[in-house]
Amino acid sequence: MKKATFANGCFWCTEAVFQHLKFVENIESGFTGGQIKNPPYREVVMGRTGHAEAIQLDYDDTKIDYETLLHVFFTTHDPTTLNRQGYDVGEQYRSEIFYHDAQQKEIAEAVIKKLNENVFDGKIVTKLSAAKEFYVAEFEHQNFYQNNTEFRYCQLIIEPKLKKLRESFQHLLSE
Repeated sequence: MKKATFANGCFWCTEAVFQHLKFVENIESGFTGGQIKNPPYREVVMGRTGHAEAIQLDYDDTKIDYETLLHVFFTTHDPTTLNRQGYDVGEQYRSEIFYHDAQQKEIAEAVIKKLNENVFDGKIVTKLSAAKEFYVAEFEHQNFYQNNTEFRYCQLIIEPKLKKLRESFQHLLSE
């Protein structure tokens, strides 16, 4: 198993997307990339810590590769919008890939270059950084979509991302 860490807006959305993939396990919502240890949710969402809302996961790299995970990442959010995803605005909602080794960094650079050439209208603003300490968010933020499918945010924001996932990656879904 290998580890991947992604930030692309609200971690509830990102977690829900990756929870639907085969060969992906141990997904945790949390925070990374900031200046303080053990940041509380309230401080992160107020933009006081420099952390991004992110997920960290384990994946079976013999069955799903890192490049595929990156394509899921880029398909299910807008990587051309700086520090904003939908209604969520601020550095804590930035698009950022936290690579865990040189190979992940190289793959991410190649994917970004290819997508910038022929996929998106705007330039990708996704940051690429070495993985830093990951702080798991409070219990109520884990499995948020699964536990709150009737919550309006889930219906308005997460459901469209899951629709894109189903349309583009049906062969990878665990359902």
